[in-house]
Amino acid sequence: MAQAALKPDRRNAPDENIDWKRVVHLLLLSRGLDEMEEKRLVPEKKILYQFSARGHDMAQILLGLNLTEKHDAACGYYRSRPLLLALGVDPADALGSAMARSGGYSDGRDIGVVFNYPNLNGASALPMCGGVGSQYTPTAGWAQAISYFSKHLKNKDYDRAIAVVLGGDASVASNGFWSALTAATTQRLPMLFYIEDNGFGISVPSTLQTPDGNIAANLAAWKNLTVLDGDGCDPEEAARLTKGAVALVREERMPVLLRLRVPRLEGHSFQDTQAYKSEALIRSEWARDPLPRLRDYLVPAVLGEEEWQEAVSSARTAAERARIEAESRPIADPETVTSNVFFEGPMQTMGGQYPTGYRPPEPTETAASDGQRINMVTAIRRTLDHEMSINERVVLFGEDIGPKGGVHAVTLGLQEKYGATRVFDTSLSEEGIVGRAVGMALAGLVPVPEIQFRKYAEPAIEQINDCGTIRWRTNNRFAAPIVLRMPGGFFKCGDPWHSQTNEVAFVHQPGWKVAVPSNAEDAVGLLRTSLRGNDPVIFFEHRAMLDHPWARRPYPGDAFALPFGKAKFVCQGNDITIVTWGAMVPRCEEAVDGISADVIDLRTLMPWDRDAVLSSVRRTRRCLIVHEDLGTGGFGAEIAAAVADKAFIDLDAPVSRLTMPDIPSPHNPVLLDWAVPSAERIRRKITDLLEY
Repeated sequence: MAQAALKPDRRNAPDENIDWKRVVHLLLLSRGLDEMEEKRLVPEKKILYQFSARGHDMAQILLGLNLTEKHDAACGYYRSRPLLLALGVDPADALGSAMARSGGYSDGRDIGVVFNYPNLNGASALPMCGGVGSQYTPTAGWAQAISYFSKHLKNKDYDRAIAVVLGGDASVASNGFWSALTAATTQRLPMLFYIEDNGFGISVPSTLQTPDGNIAANLAAWKNLTVLDGDGCDPEEAARLTKGAVALVREERMPVLLRLRVPRLEGHSFQDTQAYKSEALIRSEWARDPLPRLRDYLVPAVLGEEEWQEAVSSARTAAERARIEAESRPIADPETVTSNVFFEGPMQTMGGQYPTGYRPPEPTETAASDGQRINMVTAIRRTLDHEMSINERVVLFGEDIGPKGGVHAVTLGLQEKYGATRVFDTSLSEEGIVGRAVGMALAGLVPVPEIQFRKYAEPAIEQINDCGTIRWRTNNRFAAPIVLRMPGGFFKCGDPWHSQTNEVAFVHQPGWKVAVPSNAEDAVGLLRTSLRGNDPVIFFEHRAMLDHPWARRPYPGDAFALPFGKAKFVCQGNDITIVTWGAMVPRCEEAVDGISADVIDLRTLMPWDRDAVLSSVRRTRRCLIVHEDLGTGGFGAEIAAAVADKAFIDLDAPVSRLTMPDIPSPHNPVLLDWAVPSAERIRRKITDLLEY
C-alpha cells in the first residue's frame, strides 16, 4: 500500500491535541545546546565531536512527542538529539555525554552524539551506532519482538507499541536499510522508517544515493508499505505527517516510510565548512529554517509575543543550567574502563531475559550419560528443543532453517513442533539476520540466529561488532545476549567459501564469548550455558564433527551445562602439552598414541583456560599448539605469547605451532589433506619437540 500524503487539516490551524508550548521549549533548548557547543564548547575543546541538528530539530521533536507507549522504541543516528530531548532525556546528560564526562550515556566511553536511553516507563532510545545504516535492522528486530510479545505471548502491553528508526537520505543506500525494509514488509512489522532528507550525505548529493534523490517516490510501489512524503520545515505539515505516520503504524500494525525534506543548516559536523555548497543554496536552506516558521505559525494563534520571548529566555536558562551541571561532572576513573565488557553485575537496565525476572533451572556439570551415542547434529537439535520447550522467549531463525531444517539438518523438525513464529526462515541477508537478533535481544527475547557458513558472516561483521560492544559502550545500561550459531571448517572437501574457520576474528570482537565444541557432549553443555547466559555468544559448529564417529557421545541430560573458560584434558601425560580445539582434537589424540602427553581441548576461545595450559606447560616443559585456522594471526599466536610470557623459564623447547598455511581452504581432497594438519604431521612435530 502506498500513500502520497495524509489528508491536510483544511482549517490550517494548530492541532489542539499537540502540546505546542512543549514543542517550542524543546526546539529552543535544542538550538541553545547546538549554539553553545558551536560557539563555546567546541572551540574550548570541551567537546570533540559535534553534529548540529538545526533544521532537523522541529520534525524530530514532533515525532518524539508521539511516542507515548511503554514499549515504543526509537533508534536514531548522530543528529538525533532533539528526539532524545522529546523522549525525556535530561539536557545535562545530553551535554555531559557530548563532553565525555562520567554519567550520561556511556561514562565517556562513546562519542556523545550516539545516544542510548533505557526507559522502563516509556519510550526508549535503542543504543545508536556510529556506522551509517547500522540502526535499521536492530529496530526491525525490536518491531518483530513487539509482534512476538503481542501475538505469541499475548502480552497486551505490546498491542500498540511501535519501533521507529531515524535515518538520513544517504543511509537509504546502506545494506541495513534494504535488509530492514525487506524484513519489515515481508513480516508486516509495526515499524516506522523516518527519513530526514537534507539533500546531502556530508558532501555527496542525495541523487547519488537513490535515483533522483527521492526514496519515497522510488518506493511508491513497494508492497506492504505506506509511503508518506512532505516538508519537515512546515509546522502544520510536519505535525500532521508525524502524527499520522505513528497512528498508521499503531493501528494497522504495518510498516510506514515517512520522508521529510529538511535543511541541514550547519555542516555535517563542526569541522565541515560546506565549501561544496553554493552561497545561493545555503541562503535557500536558511530560508526554510523551521524555527521562524514555527514562530509565525504559533504567534499569536497559540502563544502571545510575550510568551514566546519567555520561552526563549526559559530555554536559554535551561541550556546554561545543563552546561553548568555537565561541566561539574568528573572524568570517569580510567581504571573502570575495562569493566562491563561482559556481564559481571549489577544487571543491565534493558536487554536480555534477566532484567524481566528470568531465572534458569539449576544446571549441573555432571553428565547423565545413559543411552546410546548420538552425533553432534542430534545433540545440538535436542538441546535447542529442550530449551525452547521450557523458555518461550527462545526463537530460532536464519536461511533455510524452517521446513528444510537447515543445510546441516540441525533444526530439522523444530518449525513443525514450535511453529513459524519461533522457528523461521529469513531473507538472504546476514546483516539483517544478526541485526534483527540484536533488536530482539534488546527487547528481552533470546534470539538464536544461524549463519549458514562461517564465510557468510562477513556481511554481518558491523552488526557483530556493534552487538558485542553494547554493554561496554552503554556502561551496562543495555545488553544484547544472542547466540549466533555458525557452522564452518572443512567437510570431506574444502573450498574458499564454506570451509574457513577463522575463529580468531570473533575473539578479537570485544564482548563476544566464543565456543568451539569438538564433540556432542561439549556441544550440549556449552550451548545450554549460552542459551541461559547474559552475554552474546558465537557458537561454532565444525562441519566435519557434526556427524563424525569420534564426536558422538551419549546425551548428557537436560540439566547438563558447562562453564566457559574451562578446558578439558582429553589425554594426560608428562612429556609435552598439546593445545587444540574443534576438528583437530581427535587428530591430536590419535597423534599421541604411545606418547605421554597432555592433550588439552580448550572448548572455548573467549574466555580460554590460561591456567590449565600454563600449569600443564610448567609440568611437561614443552608446548605444541595445533589448529585448523591459518598460522599468521591465528589464535595459536595468542596462546604461544601467553606461554612465552608466563612460563618461559619452564620451557625446555620453543613453543611451537602447527596450522594450515596462509591460504584459503582448497577444494580438491588431496590438496585439502595436504593443507590441514593431519595426525601424522602432528606426530612428527611432537617428535621434533621431544628430541629438541
